[in-house]
Amino acid sequence: MKVLIVDDSGVMRKIITNALSQMGLTDVVQAEDGAQAVQAVQDNQDIGLILLDWNMPNKSGLEALQEIRGNGNKVPVIMVTTEAEKQRVVEAVKAGANNYIVKPFTPDVVQKKIKDTCPELG
Repeated sequence: MKVLIVDDSGVMRKIITNALSQMGLTDVVQAEDGAQAVQAVQDNQDIGLILLDWNMPNKSGLEALQEIRGNGNKVPVIMVTTEAEKQRVVEAVKAGANNYIVKPFTPDVVQKKIKDTCPELG
């Protein structure tokens, strides 16, 4: 499965990539902001999962999610957010997010959320 990781932090993208590789998910596309995320989804029709940070320049994770869903794409999306934004998760779910991860997190949390969101990976 191809996974899109969207985060403006290169370190965070690396941490998530490492957690995915422990699950055997090595086909990864990366984007640094919501605008790149929308473009990546349009360019890669075979993306099977998106891990989408909330706070990013150019276009937020929520704006990117709304645009991806507005384009009719149903790919599973896991929002990545900080504890301070947790109350905004309801807003993300209403916009079409399938799950969420709260920063800081461990690789085990990432893997569990992915398996909960995509049971075929369990």
